[in-house]
Amino acid sequence: MGVMNASCESCRGHFAYALYHSGFSDCAYAYCDSCGRLAMFDAWAENVPANTKLKVHGPIEAHLEPLISTCECGGSFRSNAPPRCPLCSAPLSADAATAYIERNAEGTAKGWRWDRTWSGIYCMDVEKKAAKNPWLAQGT
Repeated sequence: MGVMNASCESCRGHFAYALYHSGFSDCAYAYCDSCGRLAMFDAWAENVPANTKLKVHGPIEAHLEPLISTCECGGSFRSNAPPRCPLCSAPLSADAATAYIERNAEGTAKGWRWDRTWSGIYCMDVEKKAAKNPWLAQGT
């Protein structure tokens, strides 16, 4: 799925997003608890900390959070944080997102349905600002 348009249920502002299937991407993900930026963790990245068991195809596990760099906004990437509106910073509702996600998804016409959760196999990159493999440097 390419970049699509959405609207925030809190401020009614419009923003762009891309939806990723973490199974097809072979990654895990987390969202910043402050700004909602997506962090994607590639299973095959060279900077995965040694002896880390990265479970892919969904959100990162909470015990990995101390191994992740802070977001550029100063917030922390968390296993249970939701994406946020880039305009008002309100958490985006997975239920409310159903309207625009299913409207924009080509598979909807063939029966695909959004799973209505931010902790499933799909992750959302709001405004194409995802952080890629933001692990702390080993030894820090």
